[in-house]
Amino acid sequence: MEGWPAIIGPLVALLIGVALPFLFRKRRKAEAHKVEELGRHLRGVGVQVSRVEYDDARGRIGLGSASGQKAEGVVVFEDRSIESANVVSTSTQYGTTYSINFLVRAPNISASRMLKKTRLTTRRSPPIWGRVTGIEWKGDASLAQTLNLDYSLADRLLTSEGKVATGNISIIPEPKHGYVRIQTDYSLPSAGAFGALCSIARHIRAW
Repeated sequence: MEGWPAIIGPLVALLIGVALPFLFRKRRKAEAHKVEELGRHLRGVGVQVSRVEYDDARGRIGLGSASGQKAEGVVVFEDRSIESANVVSTSTQYGTTYSINFLVRAPNISASRMLKKTRLTTRRSPPIWGRVTGIEWKGDASLAQTLNLDYSLADRLLTSEGKVATGNISIIPEPKHGYVRIQTDYSLPSAGAFGALCSIARHIRAW
């Protein structure tokens, strides 16, 4: 028994040396899962994805100052009004939720020409728990009016499946970075829903 301390010390060090890299790899895989899933899904519905990045400055656009938020990675698109999309996780005592920021390059937005936050609201029948029967954009007067007059966009949102059509879309300017975020809950958009997001992006770029 006298030799046990001499053996236990190196044994513990060995286990830590083997286990920690494994745990970090496992954690990295878990973090990468959502952004990889998004990239694979978008390729599957015909969206041209050039690459997926895990350490990209765009991934930090939209991160709040509150603890628990983390950049998970960036999906970069080819020839789209939407340049890229970053996946953000928010961890609380109740679990982890995910959101997507679809990033639109917006050089016209500056401190002297500021776009206000704009969001999609819905009408339901019956109210609260019913089916979405209508939508309306509220926020920046100019952009909201343009979006509300795009009846094709309204039709695409109303007929698209998934969370993107339930009213949880916010348009948030990031003038410091030269982008505007189209923020949604994490949801794998159909081709139609992604097309609707691209239409929103085109309106933003023309604003």
